[in-house]
Amino acid sequence: MDEFISKLRDLNIGTIKKNEPMANHTTMKIGGPADLFIEPSSIENLAKTMDLIRQHNIKWTAIGRGSNLLVSDGGIEGAVIKLGRGMDEMELNGSELKAGGGYSLVALSTIISKKGLSGLEFASGIPGSIGGAVYMNAGAHGSDISQILTQAHILFEDGKMEWLSNEEMEFSYRTSILQKKRPGIVAEAVFQLKEGDRELISSAMQKNKDYRKETQPWNYPCAGSIFRNPLPDYAGQLIEKAGLKGHSIGGAKISDMHGNFIVNAGDAKAEDVLALIQHAKDTIFDLYGVKMETEVEIIGRK
Repeated sequence: MDEFISKLRDLNIGTIKKNEPMANHTTMKIGGPADLFIEPSSIENLAKTMDLIRQHNIKWTAIGRGSNLLVSDGGIEGAVIKLGRGMDEMELNGSELKAGGGYSLVALSTIISKKGLSGLEFASGIPGSIGGAVYMNAGAHGSDISQILTQAHILFEDGKMEWLSNEEMEFSYRTSILQKKRPGIVAEAVFQLKEGDRELISSAMQKNKDYRKETQPWNYPCAGSIFRNPLPDYAGQLIEKAGLKGHSIGGAKISDMHGNFIVNAGDAKAEDVLALIQHAKDTIFDLYGVKMETEVEIIGRK
C-alpha cells in the first residue's frame, strides 16, 4: 500500500488520506475508517488512479456525496474513491446538459430550472451526486434519471472508459448495469432536457422541496429511503402499519415522520442501523408475508 500511495502522490492525483473516517463523508454520519481515501482532481486523474489500483491489485469503492450509503463500523478495506471537487463541471449546449459525476444533483437542478429547462424537477430534493444518481437510477415524484439521460461516460475497473447509451445502461427501478453486471464509475453524464416555462418549473421544484420537508426527516442525519418499495405496496406505509415508526435500537431510530427512513438520532453505529433494518424486515414478513429489500447500499468490512 505504501508504494501505491507514493505513486499516487508522485502523479499529483488529488486529495489522499490514510485511515479517513467515512462518517465524515456520509449523510448518515456513520462509518469506520477507509484504509485509503482518494479524491481525484479530474477525470484524467480518476483514470490514472484506476490504472494504479489495477496494477497494485487494490480493492476499491467509489462514492459520491455519501447519500443512500451505510458504511460499516469496521470501515472499508482498500481505497475509497470520492467523486467531488474537480469532477463537478457542467456544460450546457441548448437543452443538452453534460455534468461531471461529482456534481450535486440538488445544485444542478436549481441552476437548470433558473435557465427555463425542464426535466430535473424531480431531483430538487435528492441529496446525491450525478454519478450516484446515474449509478442507481435515482428518482422521485414519478420520474427518474432514465427519463432524461442520453449517455454516460463510464470508467470500468479494467481501465477502459466507454460512453454507454441509455439503453446500454439497462436501467430499471433504482438499478443500472453498473451495480452488478458491469461495475464502473460514472465520470460524467449527458441529459436531454426540454425548454419550459421558468415559473412553472420553479413552482414544481418548490412543491417537491416542500413535500420533502413536510414528510421526511432531513433535520437528522439519514441516508434517504432505506427500503425499495415492494410494489404495489410502499415500504413506508407497511412499516407505519406495523407500528414500527419511532422504534429505536441504540442510536438508530425509524423516523416518526416517515417509516422508510432510519435516522441517526445520536451517536448511532452501523450495527444499530443494521439491527433495525433486520427487525423491520422480520416484522413485515411475519405480519404481511412481504420480503423487504434495501435500497440503501451497505458496504464495508463485516
